[in-house]
Amino acid sequence: MVSAVLDASALLALIRGEAGADRVAACFAQAVISTVNQAEVEARLVLAGVEERLAWWHIAEAGCPAIPFDEDQARIAGGLVKITRSFGLSLGDRACLALAIQQRATVYTTDRTWKDLDLGVAVEVIR
Repeated sequence: MVSAVLDASALLALIRGEAGADRVAACFAQAVISTVNQAEVEARLVLAGVEERLAWWHIAEAGCPAIPFDEDQARIAGGLVKITRSFGLSLGDRACLALAIQQRATVYTTDRTWKDLDLGVAVEVIR
């Protein structure tokens, strides 16, 4: 059963052993991540100097099941733009939230502004 959706920042915290990694680890058995957010994690690792194949290895090694970004999530994410625009949320952020809405799951992130969103899903800020 899926009860948690990880934002890219949450998976990065786990991979890098950063503050909040323990909170991500605690929900990990019931967590999933959007393929959009997997791409964000890889991009951030590559930009930090990690070789592309090694960056993807870290993502795969973490072992969080990935849910492909589908048409329903695209519709939800697109519709969220009006609500989230003033918070500066990216498409990747909205993809994460769309998956959480679709799965009726708690979203885990490091982005504190998400707590101010009223989207009908619980938000856990990990640090």
